[in-house]
Amino acid sequence: MECKQPSNMENCNCSYEPCARKGICCECISYHLRMRDLPACCFPNDAERTFDRSFEHFAQLVSSGKV
Repeated sequence: MECKQPSNMENCNCSYEPCARKGICCECISYHLRMRDLPACCFPNDAERTFDRSFEHFAQLVSSGKV
C-alpha cells in the first residue's frame, strides 16, 4: 500500500516539531498505542498542545463535550 503522507498532512495537527511520524498515520497510531495514549488528531488543537494525549484526558474531553 502506498502511503498518503501528503494528503494525511492536511489533517495532522501534531505540534511536536521533531516528530518523524507526521502524516504517516499507521506508524503514528502504532507508536501512540504502544505508549498507551492517542495521536494528536484525536484531540482539538488546544488540548493537543498540552501534550497530554492520555486516554483519561481524551475521556474527560468527551465527557465535557469538547470532542
